[in-house]
Amino acid sequence: MHYLLRLEGTQSNLHPRKHANEDGAVTMKIAVPDLVSNSYFPAIAAVELGFFSDEGIDISLEHIFPVSTCLELLRDGELDFVAGAAHAVPQVFPNWEGGKLIAALARRMYWLLVLRTDLGAERGDVDAVKGLRIGAAPLVDQGLRGLLAAAGVDVERDEVDIMPVPGANDPGVSFGLQAARALEEGLIDGFWANALGAECAVRSGAGTIVIDVRRGDGPEASRHFTFPSLITSEYQIAKHPEVVEAAVRAIVKVQQALKADVSRATEVGNKLFPGYEAELIADVVSRDLPFYDPAITENDVACLNRFVQDLGALKGATPYDTAVAIEYAPLWTA
Repeated sequence: MHYLLRLEGTQSNLHPRKHANEDGAVTMKIAVPDLVSNSYFPAIAAVELGFFSDEGIDISLEHIFPVSTCLELLRDGELDFVAGAAHAVPQVFPNWEGGKLIAALARRMYWLLVLRTDLGAERGDVDAVKGLRIGAAPLVDQGLRGLLAAAGVDVERDEVDIMPVPGANDPGVSFGLQAARALEEGLIDGFWANALGAECAVRSGAGTIVIDVRRGDGPEASRHFTFPSLITSEYQIAKHPEVVEAAVRAIVKVQQALKADVSRATEVGNKLFPGYEAELIADVVSRDLPFYDPAITENDVACLNRFVQDLGALKGATPYDTAVAIEYAPLWTA
């Protein structure tokens, strides 16, 4: 089950649909699996702050849940770019055939484990999940399962129920915010989601952050299971290499712009987010800024491959240049 919320544009004939508008800009589509979130914020900001248009790309932003559906649409030629979890790519493009990472939106696995405040769980206590109902999105849940396994928690033996969040599949719903609501309503005991959802749960008093992998909680290996990335298809690279190059430049520039002035995140929030979350986003993004680095290293891909192999979704280690469009690597440090 998935939903698709079009934020711009009304085209119904999606493939093929590449064309130039009156100004000569190329019309493209980019999708994010979670909108009111910090997870894929550089991609969202690059659209809303005009960094794509500055590079000559006329682009529309779409909110599509879950990430697997985003990637299926990319594979089928109905999207041009996806901002999503890197480890999901070889699960939709088997053995990385046809899908490419072109830039990191940020470094490290980026979801947090939040539990009900009344449970009294302490920061870093992975064992606190035992016997609880933990909400997580499809494929995102794999990061939690991997973390728990690395920490010696057996999901079946320890009766950890990793489940969908009630209401998260409804049209227009952002997963982290819905997870925070479900926690407050007692529908789940905890959730594994983005930092904006975690911030909402903490501020409401309903939740406590127990594991923040990106910042050092949990097993060290789990920090490198995945990362948020800009993804495109080999078809797109072959047919429109200059557009892909421009998209990478847009991401690099927006990361730099947010580092220089994080208040620009509020500008984006005011355009797209509900009022309360729009007020919070700059604070949340400010904590992510040290991880804003577009580079994807060979070690990143090696760790990613091991994780997906452990999931049983990859036959063998994939070469770095199979997973990553390395021709765009010089742009990461431009």
